Amino acid sequence: MACGKPIRFFVERNDPEEQVKHQRIARFLTLSVCCFGLFAPLSQAEAAAATVKGIVSDGSKQPIANAAVFLIPAADVEQLGKASPINRKINSPNDEPMEDTLAPNRDKYRKGTTDKKGNFSIAKVADGKYFVYVEPSDKEHLPGGTASNKAMTTAELAKTPLKIAVSGKIPDNATFIGSSQCIGCHGGHVSVKKTLHKLGISVIGKPGNLQDHSRFPGFNEGLGKLMAGTTFYFYGFDKGRGFDKYQISEKVPADPAAVNFTATFFKDADGKLKFRTKNAKDSADAERIYTVEMTYGGGVYKQRYLFRVGDYLYPFVQYNSTGRDEFKDRTRTPWRDYHGDWLFNAATNKLTDPPKAKSFEKDCAACHYTGYTLNPTVGGDFVAGAVNDPNGEADIDGDGVPNELNIGCEVCHGPGSEHAKSTLNRKSATIVNPNKLAAERATVICTQCHSRPQGNLKNDQPVNKENRMLIPGTSRNDYLVNYTTREDAAQSDFWPDGIHSKAHHQQGTDLIRSKHYLNGTQTLSCYDCHDVHGKNDIKHQLKLDVRDGKNSLCASCHKNVNTKTHTLQRIGVEHDMQINCVDCHMTKTMQTGAGFGKGATNTGGQNYWVNDITSHLFDVPRKNNKGVKGVEPGKAMPIPYTKGCGTCHVMDGLEKP
Repeated sequence: MACGKPIRFFVERNDPEEQVKHQRIARFLTLSVCCFGLFAPLSQAEAAAATVKGIVSDGSKQPIANAAVFLIPAADVEQLGKASPINRKINSPNDEPMEDTLAPNRDKYRKGTTDKKGNFSIAKVADGKYFVYVEPSDKEHLPGGTASNKAMTTAELAKTPLKIAVSGKIPDNATFIGSSQCIGCHGGHVSVKKTLHKLGISVIGKPGNLQDHSRFPGFNEGLGKLMAGTTFYFYGFDKGRGFDKYQISEKVPADPAAVNFTATFFKDADGKLKFRTKNAKDSADAERIYTVEMTYGGGVYKQRYLFRVGDYLYPFVQYNSTGRDEFKDRTRTPWRDYHGDWLFNAATNKLTDPPKAKSFEKDCAACHYTGYTLNPTVGGDFVAGAVNDPNGEADIDGDGVPNELNIGCEVCHGPGSEHAKSTLNRKSATIVNPNKLAAERATVICTQCHSRPQGNLKNDQPVNKENRMLIPGTSRNDYLVNYTTREDAAQSDFWPDGIHSKAHHQQGTDLIRSKHYLNGTQTLSCYDCHDVHGKNDIKHQLKLDVRDGKNSLCASCHKNVNTKTHTLQRIGVEHDMQINCVDCHMTKTMQTGAGFGKGATNTGGQNYWVNDITSHLFDVPRKNNKGVKGVEPGKAMPIPYTKGCGTCHVMDGLEKP
């Protein structure tokens, strides 16, 4: 009943008192209906006219004035992922969930502007779900904010004023200062010393004070074998292969004539690890001796050894902690060749030193050193550098101060000099906090190395023309434009389906093409699942366990998923054995070490393999996949079906087209 319309009653016309009485009642009821309408539940149209309010500040509680606050419809973000496969190229229209959705729609989306106190108000917000994305107008803060990665309904947004925090931006004049200064103030993050980011490069016998190997008791298992002394035979040279052009054995191979050279490791009288190369083709060729100074890896399935030639280091041989000789696969034995071709010229049958262009400093270090630099010299060589830190691993530039040769705080948070000396109210404005960035800007910090781009040096390091890595807070597209000459992995780094990664450290390559990264509910970044500071002992720096019988990490978002019901719905068979979400949705398609051994075997005795690096596409590759169907078992892509988890899966015929 509309307000203002009189309520009419039927009364006798010849009874004036009764008429007056009913007129009063009618006026009372009309007023009551109007008042009731003020407090009655809003209609759908009226509910759509909600107002969203809030305040925007930084981590130092300083208000962010004149910032644009956009409501980005979740449906549009979801549609962005459906429009076409996610393109990993420069100027892609759909690899930055928030920025690519906003770019063509900024004039049509509802938005507000913060006042001097950081307050904003957005009226007439339609019913729906939205990501709240902040664009500061100043030069001291980055876009995104703590409400930019998880969509909320209009009712949730309007219920109480939002409190949104944005990240600071690295000042142009900031320089690297080293993790020791960071930990000196942020003592709660001292656990970072126990993470593999800090253990990648270690001086043999002298771990740095920023390194704690206690979580990895078998870290130097391979190193111990070399220190005890052993000889490797390099034979069966195949120039068509990648880094392992030789087969390698601790025993003389069946055909001794196939051996090109040997490398004998020994602990010298000075206590240092060294190895001697000997030409098996020409006894007159003088032997060469090299000193091994550092280990490269050791915490996750493999370890390599950095030896010195002149001013530069080079990696040689790979120890696979899960390798077995009985696997009879050159990539899955305990020891694997790593660029023996740099030490022996198969064309001239002569020993040689490795080429300067292939040094660790030029070919690998950018994704390991904190504050990486590479500067050319007048003589045509180069000098690599990293930030000075009194607790660093080694002094590589000869200035008397050790350098930080592993991933430190500033790789993810940016150079910290201005942050360290700023006043309390300016602390947050001078450093990057990835937790306050939208997924695309947070994720690219990790994916610059956990993918396979090429940069200015024309190798798998995304460095710009000044041979520097990106500064945290850089947009994904600016990174691709300025730091890469090839945006990501080559086709040969994928399985035949062209989708699933085959080469290692391509977790980021996978993630940005997954539904977890681009959807209308929550856009995930690496740190949503991984604890980069390593505050707990869960394997792979996960925030929660994935194999605890409760699927705790997955279930923290995917609630009330019953495995039996889920498998019945998806594949038509109820799996009542103990399986975990990751067994199917995070199959190990990539290989970095020897893998986890044999998978299922067909009746002909041919086995499939289980690899050791997890796909981050979160899909479930099926047995009709081009990487599996019609492929010889030993060369097929590992999938859940071929893992050999039970006796139900039948392998026979799978290798046939």
